[in-house]
Parts: sequence; structure tokens; C-alpha cells
Amino acid sequence: MKKITQPWIKLVETLNRDDYERIHKLEEECTKDNAVALKLELDYKLAATSDAVSQPGMKNINEFMFFDGPELIGYMGINAFGGGGMPIEVNGMVHPEYRRQGVFKRLSELVIAEWKRGKAGSMLLLSDRKSEAGQQFIRGTGAKYEHTEYEMYLRNDDAATPTVQQLLPGLTFRKATNADALEINRQNAIYFGEEFDTTSDEPEFLPEEEEKRGMTIYFAEYGETVIGKIHLELHSGLGGIYGLGVLPEYRGKGFGRAILTMGVHKLKEAGANEVMLQVAVNNANALHLYQSCGFVETSTMDYYELRADK
Repeated sequence: MKKITQPWIKLVETLNRDDYERIHKLEEECTKDNAVALKLELDYKLAATSDAVSQPGMKNINEFMFFDGPELIGYMGINAFGGGGMPIEVNGMVHPEYRRQGVFKRLSELVIAEWKRGKAGSMLLLSDRKSEAGQQFIRGTGAKYEHTEYEMYLRNDDAATPTVQQLLPGLTFRKATNADALEINRQNAIYFGEEFDTTSDEPEFLPEEEEKRGMTIYFAEYGETVIGKIHLELHSGLGGIYGLGVLPEYRGKGFGRAILTMGVHKLKEAGANEVMLQVAVNNANALHLYQSCGFVETSTMDYYELRADK
């Protein structure tokens, strides 16, 4: 273990390229030996930096970095998806040679203080199930278990190759625009149990803004009827599939498999070398679908909820 001799902390709203490189290097150090997974969303955050810089006014702190002299030895980041009132996600790490010196504790105190100041909804603390240190730390916060997700990678490309039977004649994709924001929120409420505010005329989750950050949202249409959606992301050759769902009245007809297959096809066309997705372990239907299309589980991420009123 290396002793910390020149501690200092850097707090910023968004990542610049230098921060990104430092955090990515630290991530490699933290995962190379014990093969645990982290959900840091660094590429997404870096892509969002230019938008944040163009908006004036006081911003929230999202990036918390702990240094020993010039070396980054600890990091914790806040990911806010879906706008105000939705849970924020927090994940972090400490260099293996600098652990058990209070780095993670100090970063977590700063994150919790910022969370309470920002008046967000609940906080979700994330930890790979194989990370003993991460699991132990979260237990000490009093956070309650919320759910578990598998991270899955496409290993059998042949299983996801489009066929007439999978794609279904008449099924097409349409890129979502800001005018579709309320419909996206409505579908998210159906698929993932998120809150849907029917009185809001100005949704915070805007497809055209998300596309600037690398996330493109498509509606799946059968004929002229919207039957579901999918979110596709591509960063550094890694394609991600999120937000996939089929409206209840169209389920059981093969649309889910067709949408997934078309999503993989689009990512491959755009240059993805690998394709990944995440699925709740208790979503048996989705898990079976992904497995049957060639996706395999590569890590298990536990989510624990910390509420402001606790």
C-alpha cells in the first residue's frame, strides 16, 4: 500500500479530455486484477460537456476526483438520467494501492452533500456483485437493495443476423425528435416503472439533445403505428442498446426480437465492434430474448437506493 502524502480534491461539473483520460487510466488499474465491472458512462459524459459549457448559470457538481500529488487515485461520478426528480446513479473507485485510507469515504461524503443540495430524487449506489469492498461500503451507508442488472455482450453474431422472419415485413425504424419526448417518457413509464407527468409540456429528456451525446432514439413502427422503441449508443467502437420495449398490445408477436436485431444491425453499420446491453435479472422474458439472440452475461451489478428522507 502507498501512503497518501499530497492529498487534494478536484470537483467539476463536466469532464474535459484530460480528466477523461485520467479516470479511464484509473479504471483500467482498478479492473485489471479482479475483473469487476464499473458503470462510469465516461464517453457519454465527455460528449455532453460541450452542451453544458454553452449553458450559463450555476451547475451541479458531477465529477469528484481525489489526487495524491499529480496522480488520480480515487474517483466518484454522478449520472443523472431522465431529468429532475429521477434517481441519480453513483459509481466510483479507488486505486488498489491507495485503499483503506479514507479516500472513498471522503468522496462519498462530498457526493451525498451535493445530492442533497441539488434536491434530486433518490440516489442509487452501484456495485459489481464481485466487489467485496464496494458491497461492504454500501452496506455501511444504510442504503436498501433496489434491483440487480446483468451486463450482457453479443458473443454470437450469427444469432443476431437479420432474417425475413426476425425483421417482420412492414416493421421500420423512425428516428425520434423532440416532438416525441412525451411519448418516450410515456413508454418508459410502461416498460420500466418510471413516473410519467401528464401535465408537463416541457420534458427534460429531449431526443435531439441526447443524440448530440451519442444516444439515438428510434421508434419501431409497424405500418404507420408505433409499437415500441429502442435507444442506441456508440462510443469508441462499443455499441450500447438501452430503453428497448414493445407496447403491451403488441407483445408476443415477435416484435421484440425484430427490434433488437435491427438495433444490432444499425450499430454494426455505424462501426460498432462490440454490442452490449443491460437487463434486470428479474425480467425473465427480456433475459431469455437476449440470450436467444446471442447475448451472454458478463457481469452482475447490484443497485442500492438511498433516500433523502432517511
